[in-house]
Amino acid sequence: MCQPRVRHSRQCCWHGPQSGRMIQPACTCGRLPAWCPFTCGLKWGHRTEVALMGKVSHNAAPSALGYQHQTWWALLELLRLGHSRPDAAISLELFDDIAWEHGGTATELLQIKHHQNGQRTLTDASVDVWSTLKVWMDTAVPADSEGPELMLVTTQVARPGTAIAALRLETRDDDFALSGLEMAALERASGRTQEAREQFLALGPADQQAFISRIQVIDGSPHIDDVPGLVRAQLHWALPTGHEDAFLAMVWRWWDEQALAMLQRRQHGVDASAAHVAVAGMRDQFTRAMLPTTIELDEIDAHAVAATYDNCPFVQQMHWVAYPPRNLQRAIVDYYRAHTQIVHWLDHALLSPAELTRFGEELLDEWEREFEWMEMEIGPVADEISKQQAGAKLLRQLMQQAGPFLSRRYHDAFLARGQRHILADEGRIGWHADFRARLERLLVQP
Repeated sequence: MCQPRVRHSRQCCWHGPQSGRMIQPACTCGRLPAWCPFTCGLKWGHRTEVALMGKVSHNAAPSALGYQHQTWWALLELLRLGHSRPDAAISLELFDDIAWEHGGTATELLQIKHHQNGQRTLTDASVDVWSTLKVWMDTAVPADSEGPELMLVTTQVARPGTAIAALRLETRDDDFALSGLEMAALERASGRTQEAREQFLALGPADQQAFISRIQVIDGSPHIDDVPGLVRAQLHWALPTGHEDAFLAMVWRWWDEQALAMLQRRQHGVDASAAHVAVAGMRDQFTRAMLPTTIELDEIDAHAVAATYDNCPFVQQMHWVAYPPRNLQRAIVDYYRAHTQIVHWLDHALLSPAELTRFGEELLDEWEREFEWMEMEIGPVADEISKQQAGAKLLRQLMQQAGPFLSRRYHDAFLARGQRHILADEGRIGWHADFRARLERLLVQP
C-alpha cells in the first residue's frame, strides 16, 4: 500500500514580521534591489541580461517581469526552505522554471506565474493552468505517482469551487479536482489550450489520478515588488547591524552571478548548504575582523574606466616612465577600484578616516625610502632614458610589494596598488625623477 505523499506548505512563510518592508535599494530606479536590470541596469556596471531572456512581444514588460520574478523567487525558495534540506540544490530552467533536486534527481518542479494586478482570478479554463499541465505532461512523466511534486505558484487567486482551488494544500480534494479538470477539458473543443486538454483526456483515469496526486496549487503568491522584503525577512539572522543595506546588496549581487551562471548552463544549480556558507561569509565581512570587498574585478569595464581617467595626473606619471600599455590599463583599474571601495567603506562607517590616513602615511614612507635609492643610483646628471627606466623599475617594484596593508582586516593587494596611484594623482609620490617639476607644469597648462 502506497504511503501518503508528504506535502510542504510555503504560504505560511510569506507573512513574516518584515514582509511589508522593502530594502533600501541601491538602484537608481528607487524600487528594486541593487542589481535591477529594468530601467537603470546593474548598479555594479555589468550584466543586464539575466532576466531578459525569452520571446519578445510587442509589450515586453510583463514577460521581463515574469522572468525576473522567477529568478528572484528561486532565491526566496532557497533561503526559506534550504535549512530543512541542506543536501538539496535549486536550479533555474533546467528541469522546470525552478526545481529542487537531490543527487541530480528532481524532487519538486515549480512553474512560476506572475501577473499584474488586473489579472487576479485563476479558473479551470485558464491558459496558465493548461499550459502548465502541458509542460508537466511532456516532461514530468505524469503516470509516475512517485515522480517529483509539481507546484504551480501564481500571483492569481483560484476561484472558489474550482478544481484548481481543490489542489491547494489546505483545501485539497483530489477527486473533485480531477472531475473538475475533466469537465474543463471536455467543455471547450478548440482554442489555445486544445492540445493540452486533449493530451490530459488521453491519459486515462489511472494516469490522471497519479498525475493529479502530485500537483499542488500555491495561489495568491507575492508579487515581484514584495519579494525583496521577504528575502530580507529570511535573512534576519545574518543582517549586520548598521550595514543592512550594504549586506543585502552583496547578497543580491551574489545571486545575480549564480542565476546568470545557471541560465547560461555554466552551473547546474546552487546547493542549499553552499548558499548558507556564502551568506554567512558575506555577513562575516561586516564584522570588525574584516572589511567587505564590494567592487570585484570582473564587474569593471576596463576599457571604459581607462578612457575616463586617461588625462589624470597619475596616468601622466606612468606615461613619463613609459609604463607598458596593458599594465597601465590595469593600474587605472586598480585606482578606480581602490577609490570606489574606500568611498564605500567610509560612507558605511566600516573604515575610519584615521585608518585611511595611517595607511597613506605608511605607503608614503615606503615610497620615500625607495625613491631615494633610485635617485642615488641614477645620479644627478642622468639622461631621460635612464630616468624613465629607473622610474618604471621603481613603479613595478612597489606594485609587486605584498604590503603594507590597510589594516589586519583587509589584505587584498589591489588596494595598496590603487592607493599608491591615488597618492600619485595628488602629487605626493611619483616615479620619474623630475615628477614634481612636471606636475607643476601640468598645473599651469591652459
